[in-house]
Amino acid sequence: MEQPQPLPGSLSWRLSSHPITLLTFLAFRVSSLLVYLLGFLFTSNMVMIFIITILLLAADFYYLKNIAGRRLVGLRWWNEVDPQSGESHWVFESSEPGTKIINATDSRFFWLAMYLQPGLWVALAIMVIFSLKFIWLPLIAIALALTITNSLAFSRCDKFSQASNIAGSAFSSGNLAGSIATNMMGRFFR
Repeated sequence: MEQPQPLPGSLSWRLSSHPITLLTFLAFRVSSLLVYLLGFLFTSNMVMIFIITILLLAADFYYLKNIAGRRLVGLRWWNEVDPQSGESHWVFESSEPGTKIINATDSRFFWLAMYLQPGLWVALAIMVIFSLKFIWLPLIAIALALTITNSLAFSRCDKFSQASNIAGSAFSSGNLAGSIATNMMGRFFR
């Protein structure tokens, strides 16, 4: 009996264009939560759990920002500081629309994991507050800072990518917006 093939874009890692990248990304995302939860529930060695969770969160942050985001959805971001003024600004990078085809499965896994993890850390914060174990709150605050930073940065990067793709295609030759802009500018300079 033959098993039905999953549809493109469904949540099956077998449909991924980059299965090793996807599985490593998901492993980092899940491992920090599991180490924290299992340590919180089954051990009293807070220092060990704190250190291991922080290391996993840092590895997740780095891997997501520099590797998984670029390979799975074609997005990258970083923060630069101007040496003269000391101002920092965010830099967003996306792959060219024609050069990289984004796999629907990779994209769904990426964005689902991106927004689900901060929500789970918020739920854990609520659990810690209600159980009156406030000593765990600094770890959760660090986890929220790292996961929310990545979520916000990739969301902005995606919006920037979509806006630049729309702007680039709107003013290309043979396009309606391009001809409207040309006609309007032609009226000003007659």
